[in-house]
Amino acid sequence: MSDMQARIFCEQRRIVTKIEFLEVSIMLKLNSKQVRHLRSASHALHPVVMIGNNGLSETVLNEIDRSLTAHELIKIKVAGDERELRVQMLQEICEKLGAAAVQHIGKQLVIYRPAAEPKIVFPKN
Repeated sequence: MSDMQARIFCEQRRIVTKIEFLEVSIMLKLNSKQVRHLRSASHALHPVVMIGNNGLSETVLNEIDRSLTAHELIKIKVAGDERELRVQMLQEICEKLGAAAVQHIGKQLVIYRPAAEPKIVFPKN
């Protein structure tokens, strides 16, 4: 491999690594008024996905993705007593699915991801 080919290969690998990092780290951000509005809207919701003792598997992530696509705002119930594990699951879900964490109370997680045609309209002020 020539010196020029080696430099091109390294540059291509660096670009691919940056793209992979950007795809993984995209997470939706909400301001405090939007979070307040979504928390009030989520009050009447029932959990649509339950994460059991086996944890967060690819199947569970697919189900959460389908639910977010259909409803935008969902509640998830997590089995298990360790708070740190639930916080870690919430962060992982939001990072992998491009969603925003709205609320985490006890074993209930509320997450939001806007649909292509948004159903939830945020107040102006």
